[in-house]
Amino acid sequence: LIYTPEGGQEQRTTVFDFKNGGGCSMAMYNTDESITAFAHTCFQYAIMKKWPLYMSTKNTILKRYDGRFKDIFEEVYQQGYKAKFDELKIWYEHRLIDDMVAQALKSDGGFVWACKNYDGDVQSDVVAQGYGSLGLMTSVLVCPDGKTVESEAAHGTVTRHYREHQKGNPTSTNPVASIYAWTRGLEHRGKLDGNNDLIAFSQKLEKACVDTIDSGKMTKDLAGCIYGLKNVKPEHYLNTMDFLQAIRETQEKM
Repeated sequence: LIYTPEGGQEQRTTVFDFKNGGGCSMAMYNTDESITAFAHTCFQYAIMKKWPLYMSTKNTILKRYDGRFKDIFEEVYQQGYKAKFDELKIWYEHRLIDDMVAQALKSDGGFVWACKNYDGDVQSDVVAQGYGSLGLMTSVLVCPDGKTVESEAAHGTVTRHYREHQKGNPTSTNPVASIYAWTRGLEHRGKLDGNNDLIAFSQKLEKACVDTIDSGKMTKDLAGCIYGLKNVKPEHYLNTMDFLQAIRETQEKM
């Protein structure tokens, strides 16, 4: 690996000496600016939720790379957020990723978990499926400025269900993540504009989704969590359009 700093002397580091056959190696980089922006976003989100924040890395192995995340998060916390966290009676803590995974599985939730990209990509799906379905998972990208967000459904395009829909066949596709993609975006728009009616509508629609499921009306993926997919019968779930209608009826009664 060759590193040439501006105006500096070239540095060469041996990654590995491949002697018997081929192999592979990997190089990773990040910038202090990017890590710092990520830290600010996480602390601001924790303050908004009024939840404690945990940052997970494997700095015992990746001492410099992950260690940089740990150091910058701690610096940003001490300089800009500790007083506010103390005021809200919440806290920030760094944990090893393996310890944090175990903590997340046994916890009752109520915290913000800051992950590096790969860790977050994997663990977000574990958490979503562990609590029911990827169809219940929200995905909101928040910029450090607190003004720019992107809200989306995290489960992908559900191609198999869409092909059945194109054939004219009914499907039982969970629409909650798509609904929440809209409500989270609309709620943020309402906050930017000072539109309390839009904020209230968004929160009301989200509650209608939860209340509908709590009442026993759900799509097939959630029925599978209750009865086991092999034991699910048609009377245990609603198709997509019927479920959407049930949410609408719940909302109209609120």
